[in-house]
Amino acid sequence: MQTITDIGTLIVRTPGTCGGRPRIAETRITVQYIVNEIKAGVTPEEILEDKPHLTLAGIYSALAYYYANKESLDAEFAAYNEECRRLEAEYKAGNLS
Repeated sequence: MQTITDIGTLIVRTPGTCGGRPRIAETRITVQYIVNEIKAGVTPEEILEDKPHLTLAGIYSALAYYYANKESLDAEFAAYNEECRRLEAEYKAGNLS
C-alpha cells in the first residue's frame, strides 16, 4: 500500500540552507529555481528529466507554494536578484575577491 504524503511537508525553509529560501524538501532546489524554469518555458517534466532526484509532486508543490504566496515571494525574489546584481557589479569592479 502506498503511503500518503502530506503536501505541507514538501516545501521547507531552513536557516543556513539556500539562504533560508523556500526549497523542495530534502533537496537544494529552491522554489525560485522552479518558478524561473517555468517562466522560461521549461515544463515540469523537463525539469524532472534534468533533475531526476526531484519528483513531480515536489515540482508542483513548489509552484503551488509560489502561487499561494506570490506577492511576498515576488518581493523576496526581486530582493535576491538585486543582491546578486550588486555583488556581481562589486566583483567586476574589483571590490570583491
